[in-house]
Amino acid sequence: MAKGKGQRLRVSRPGGSGRIDMRAQVQRLQEQMAATQAALEEETITATAGGGAITVVMTGEQRVRSIAIDPEVLNPEDVELLQDLVVAAVNEAIEKSQALQAERMGALTGGLGSMGGLGGLFG
Repeated sequence: MAKGKGQRLRVSRPGGSGRIDMRAQVQRLQEQMAATQAALEEETITATAGGGAITVVMTGEQRVRSIAIDPEVLNPEDVELLQDLVVAAVNEAIEKSQALQAERMGALTGGLGSMGGLGGLFG
C-alpha cells in the first residue's frame, strides 16, 4: 500500500472532542429555553385601552388571562366603541407579550445568529 493511503488522520483537540462540547452546549440551551418558556407561561403583562376602561392581562405565551371592562363604557347604543376598545387592548397585550418573549428568548439565543448555518433558527 502506498504511504499515507487508506489511513485516517486523527486530530486530538485540547479539552476533548469539539462535537461533544457542542452537544452539551446545545443540550444546555434547550434546557434553558424550556425553562424560559415555562416561566413565560406564568409571567403576565397588562395592557389597557380607553384610558383604562379596558384592561387585558396576557401571559408571555400570548394567552389571555383576563379582560376587565369598566361598567362606565357599557352603552348599548355604542357597542362599536366597546368592540374597538377591546380589540385595541388585546392587540397591545399581544405586542407587549411578543416583546417580552423576544427579550427573554433573545437573551438565550442572541449569539446563535453568528454560528454558521444557524442564523435565525432559534428566533
